[in-house]
Amino acid sequence: MYDDKELKEYRDLMKPPDKFEEGFDWKTIVGAIFIGFLMMPGSMYLQLVIGQGIGPAARWVTIILFAEIAKRSYTHLKQQEIFLLYYMAGAALASPFQGLLWNQYLVQSDAARMLGLTEFIPHWIAPALGSGSYLERTFMHPDWLVPIMLLVGAQLVQRIDHFGLGYSLYRITSDVEKLPFPMAPVGALGTMALAESTEDKKTGWKWRVFSIGGVIGLAFGFFYVLLPALSGLLFSEPIRLIPIPWIELTMHTEDLLPAVATGIQFDLGLVFIGMVLPFWAVIGGLVGLIITIIANPILYSHGVLHRWHPGMATVETVFANNFDFYMSFGIGLGLAIGAVGIYYVVKSFRNTDGKGLDFSALFNPPEGRGDINFWVSIGIYVFSTLCYIAFCVWLVPSFPWIFFVLYGFIYTPIISYITARMEGVAGQFIALPMVREFSFIAGAKFFGYQGLEIWYAPIPIHNYGEATVQFRQIELTGTSLRGIIKAEIIVFPIVMVSSLLFSQFLWQLAPIPSPEYPFAQELWHLQALNTLLMQTSTLEGNSLFFEALSGPIVLSGLGLGLIMYSVLNVLGLPVLLVYGVVRGLGQSTPHGMLLEVIGALLGRFYFLKKYGKQWRHYAPVLLAGFSCGMGLTGMFAMGCTLIMKSLGRLAY
Repeated sequence: MYDDKELKEYRDLMKPPDKFEEGFDWKTIVGAIFIGFLMMPGSMYLQLVIGQGIGPAARWVTIILFAEIAKRSYTHLKQQEIFLLYYMAGAALASPFQGLLWNQYLVQSDAARMLGLTEFIPHWIAPALGSGSYLERTFMHPDWLVPIMLLVGAQLVQRIDHFGLGYSLYRITSDVEKLPFPMAPVGALGTMALAESTEDKKTGWKWRVFSIGGVIGLAFGFFYVLLPALSGLLFSEPIRLIPIPWIELTMHTEDLLPAVATGIQFDLGLVFIGMVLPFWAVIGGLVGLIITIIANPILYSHGVLHRWHPGMATVETVFANNFDFYMSFGIGLGLAIGAVGIYYVVKSFRNTDGKGLDFSALFNPPEGRGDINFWVSIGIYVFSTLCYIAFCVWLVPSFPWIFFVLYGFIYTPIISYITARMEGVAGQFIALPMVREFSFIAGAKFFGYQGLEIWYAPIPIHNYGEATVQFRQIELTGTSLRGIIKAEIIVFPIVMVSSLLFSQFLWQLAPIPSPEYPFAQELWHLQALNTLLMQTSTLEGNSLFFEALSGPIVLSGLGLGLIMYSVLNVLGLPVLLVYGVVRGLGQSTPHGMLLEVIGALLGRFYFLKKYGKQWRHYAPVLLAGFSCGMGLTGMFAMGCTLIMKSLGRLAY
């Protein structure tokens, strides 16, 4: 795994600099306000309309704007200032209060009514069904006070927690073990596109590539986002030349391919994503999809997929197949990946035997990097975990508290370290599936717990291994951690205020979901069914979850996953292929896979041959430019929509 050829191409894309700077100044503060109050509403709107926000676009638009202002002020943005703006944009666009829009839908959803769970959803995540806030469509109501305060408290602990165990593991795996973190340069490279356009005008290839992607994004965004939005304001029905979210073909292919969800998604961004993702991961996804297309009719003919019937569309087909087979099968595949990840961690330890590790590096970090004392980061982890435990004991007093302690101080450190090493060695995230869910079920089965509250409590079961990659990216860009900490302090209140205001505003414009928000209307029902199906496992009586869970199918998924890994190792094929296959077998909506594969093939067999290894640098910047262009059209569409609908609400 350590010697995978494709991963080697990513390892040396960037080297850590010799000098670190904070990059925090007045530009950062103004940038945070700009993102929070101008970019966030556009991102939230697009998330509801097309299913994806404008995270990369918001980041790049902010950087472009501030770079141009800096030029006219006879100065320039440093590399660290650019990265800090990029980092803050990601934090600001998290939009935590957008989760309240989901919560209000969940309480009122048909899925909750169908499963008889409406009355069991706790009132501290959303008011009961009879609340007047649902009629008024407002969060500015006394019934929402507890959910909002709880969310703010949990977010505050989460931001502090960011510098706890994840940072400690970064210091261990990067500074002491000196693992390569092959995927970190991919993320760091995208943030550097404008650094050289403001500092080194002679070799500004990134700016040119970014501009090409931006123009393509603007053109595509006009037809995909802007035209439907503007025509919907002027006419009774919006003009959609490109279907959102996809063309539904399931009912047209059901005779030939029973129980197979078919359709085509025409989001051009998927092509650019396919160019950026590792090639074999994308091809593995295609293989998984092909296996699904072949297997589903066979499973249907043998009565395994018995809930599917002709006339079902994509959402109903995917849910029925998940219920009958793929939920259990996916659990088995996930267990296989987790087992292989643990095996490689143990194997890597055997190869090193701890020899040559300099643990003094934990207490003597590179000068100027702004590191936190190692023991302080451990203290942050202990403090935040105790806060999570206190929250859970308060909110769910009937659930055994010992589980919360085991989550926070046993399971979380173990899985986080395994993941940190896997990210450091092979660029792969490891997760053991259903640990959280099965522990809830154990609490219900053996300790007599009954209810849904535990599913919504902020339990301390986290995987901090992925955070090590982000800290490695910060290091690669030469940004001092002090600047990151200052940015977090500035961003938090801005995020809280703007997210609440714009969530309220979007809900008041139209019910969510509704035809005004087509992605939410199309997919939220499926998400609610899958979410609530799992939650029935902790209620008294016959649980639909236990009806859907099959031990033999779980074991078959586990066996197949282990066999695939073994075969790939024997044949010397890329391990990323297996991760792709698992994604293809995941039974999420598969309609975008075709464009991803087209992007991967174009990148591999045309652009890589034409530009050589430099294409690895071009692709992330091209994707960033495309996202920026799409985001600009989305921002314009959102602005027109909000203005027109706000005027429509005025009393004349």
